Amino acid sequence: MTPKFKAFFLTLAASFLPAAFAQQHDPAPLMRAQREAMEAIRPMDGAWRGPAWTLQPDGKKRHLMQTERIGPFLGETVKVIEGRGYEEDGSIGFNAFGIISFDPATKKYSVRSYALGRHGDFPFTPTPDGYAWEVPAGPNAVIKYRGTIKGDTLVEIGHFHAADRPPVQVFEMNLKRLGNSDWPAGQAIPQR
Repeated sequence: MTPKFKAFFLTLAASFLPAAFAQQHDPAPLMRAQREAMEAIRPMDGAWRGPAWTLQPDGKKRHLMQTERIGPFLGETVKVIEGRGYEEDGSIGFNAFGIISFDPATKKYSVRSYALGRHGDFPFTPTPDGYAWEVPAGPNAVIKYRGTIKGDTLVEIGHFHAADRPPVQVFEMNLKRLGNSDWPAGQAIPQR
């Protein structure tokens, strides 16, 4: 095959790909499955605030006033979260962003998290009264978080698990629901 013919063939093939893909891929069933999966974590939606602490490497607790705004996005197919931890003087001492999604092919949830200059995809599991997720924390170690939602209260606790030691609690937040939030879908830029 000559280079000219190869270029022509690739251009021709590329021009048919979008049409062929559109005919074979109807997004409605995938999006319906994702929306249905997000129902399991709908109690997370809203604006939340309350005290939190995290264990520092020196063993001291760092106390913050934690806020979370959580809501559906992309036609309620994903859940978006922003967490802010405020210092006593009002400055932001901690800021995190997360996206919870569901893969209909694997039947698994995951959370994509950005915080403290790091990011990653981590296992996420809805539970009857909240959720659980975990983050690797070095060789043979993991931090396991467990969130419990009861009415207008959200409590999340994190434990550091290392293969050779008993679990150690390293995080806790006790939040009260302030109300609904139109974030992130609200206030979109209009067409005109």
